[in-house]
Formats: sequence, C-alpha cells, structure tokens
Amino acid sequence: MKVTIQDIAKAANVAKSTVSKVLNDSPKISKETKTRVREIMEQMNYTPSSIATRLAKRSSHNIGMLIDMARESEYMNPFFLNIISGIESVIGPMKYELTIANMQQDDPERNVINRLVRSGRIDGLIANNAIMSEDMVKTLNSLDFPFVTIGEFHSFPVPWADYDNAEGGRMLTGHLLDEGYRDIAFIGGEPLERIFTKRHQGYRQALLEAGIPYREDRTIHGVADENHGYQAVLELLRSDHPPDSLVCMNNYSAFGALKAIQQAGIAIPGEIGIATFDDYPFSPHTNPPLTSLFIDTFQLGATAGRMLIEVMNQPDLPYPSLLLQPKLNIRESTLKRKAGLE
Repeated sequence: MKVTIQDIAKAANVAKSTVSKVLNDSPKISKETKTRVREIMEQMNYTPSSIATRLAKRSSHNIGMLIDMARESEYMNPFFLNIISGIESVIGPMKYELTIANMQQDDPERNVINRLVRSGRIDGLIANNAIMSEDMVKTLNSLDFPFVTIGEFHSFPVPWADYDNAEGGRMLTGHLLDEGYRDIAFIGGEPLERIFTKRHQGYRQALLEAGIPYREDRTIHGVADENHGYQAVLELLRSDHPPDSLVCMNNYSAFGALKAIQQAGIAIPGEIGIATFDDYPFSPHTNPPLTSLFIDTFQLGATAGRMLIEVMNQPDLPYPSLLLQPKLNIRESTLKRKAGLE
C-alpha cells in the first residue's frame, strides 16, 4: 500500500499541513521538525506526489463557491446572493477572487476535485452541506485542502457554519403554543434534506415539551414552494379535522398556504395561525404580515468566509464550527392573544 502524507504525519505526530510545508522547505517549520519528518519519510520510503507538492504551494488567490446547477432552488433565490455578498465582504478586502463553480455531475472527468483542487485553480472551497458528499470530504481531507461547509456536517470532523435551525423550529412552534394554538402542522420539506431534518426536529421538540403528542399526518412533505404550500394546506382544510396553525418550511410554502386559507375564507389568526422560516421575501408584506424566523444569510456567508481564511492560515488548529442564532419576528398572522381571539 502506498504511503501517504497522512501516514507520515501520524508517524511524526504532526499535522498533514506540517508535512506539506516540510516538502516545500517552508521557513515557518523549524529545522528540528524538518529533520525528523524527513527521516521518517526516508524510513517509510515515502515518495511525494506532484499533486501533493503543487497543493502545498497553492497561491491562486481564488476561493471556490460550489453549487449544483441541477438544484435550481439553491441558486435562483435571494439567499444565495446574500451568502455570496457575505463571503465577498470578507475575502474581497484580502485580495481573493470568488469563483462560482458547478458540480458537473454529468461529467466525471470535470469533477470539482480535478477541475479546481488538483489543478491549483483555487486556494479554498465553500459549499452547501446538501451537495458536499462524504466521498468529497474524504478526498479533500486526504489532500489537506481547506474547505468549509455552509450547514452542519457531522459525518466527519469538518469546518462548518450554520444557523441553529433546530432552535428555530422550537422557537416558531413555541410561539404558536404560547398564543394558544394546539394542533400545529408542519408544511414543506423533503425527509432526507438536512435543513428539513433540523427544522422539523425543533418543531417536534417544542410539541414534546408542551406535552402534545407528535402526529405523522400533521407533517406534509414536499418541495418547499408556493404550489406545494397551496395544495398541502388546501388538503388539510378539506379534512374532517383541520389544524389550527401551521409552521411553514420557508416563505414560498407559507405564501402558498396563505393563498389557500384566504380562498377558503378562513380568518387569520382567529381560526388558523401561520408562522414561517425565513423572513424574505414575503413575510413583512402579506396580508396579514407573517410571523417569521429571520436568518441573516449575509452574516452566514461572511462567517463562512472568515472561517475558511482561518482554516487556510492556521491549518493545524482544530476544525471550527459555529451555530448562529436566528431571530423571531412576531407579526399579525399568529397573534391570537393580542386580538383577543383565544
């Protein structure tokens, strides 16, 4: 079996980045460490690859932002632009360029590792956790390449930044419970989506804390868009026992839900309340305005940018991770108590 940088680092009790710097005779590494690492390389018959050497010398001054063009919802929304702006606000003043790159899933020869990382076109990578596969993480780690995921990632120790979506689900559901609602449905989101899993976890936790049993039929899965929100809520309203309130996966599903409720002539918040994740773009402007959870995606992008620069400059430090806290914006769509509707 071929000896790798990881093997040398383990034998020398140093970080992989230290081995890479020894390979390139970095002045930041002490003479004693260089001697020890080189002796171990000789003992283990290690032959440095051209890829490892080139990666250690990376200096393109480019940061890659990875997207999947097959997922239109990922890039055709204002949150993506806010995240990019946040990243740029950090890396721009440091003279880094931001390169937006597609996954190229239909062309294995042009995959992101070969196209961007091994080629030396970028110095670091940022990607949404929904498209960062475990195989990609393993490869990036084996190459000692700096990257950050936007969204929690717990399969491997990797650097990530995210908002606390579980706490957000608990906050929205808890607010509805405080207003006197008791039969709360969750609208939108696919079961395997990481962001849905976290948001739904908070919803279930709040119900549990209030002593309310969780009901499977009160979670309506589907693409979190206006059409699904409309159809899902229309179906719930036609049932024998419709819910008295909704937590929506995002603004788009909430907007569809609002249309269905208004067409049915049901009073909001008197007969049904609506609360939703994401404040933009509809929540402040609907009739009635929607109670929402504000997630500052510009700040999320800026945090990911700062984290990547930290990983690039100090690769020997433990992997950082950070959960940002959302803010609850309470509006008319849930205020039963204020309206005297309990």
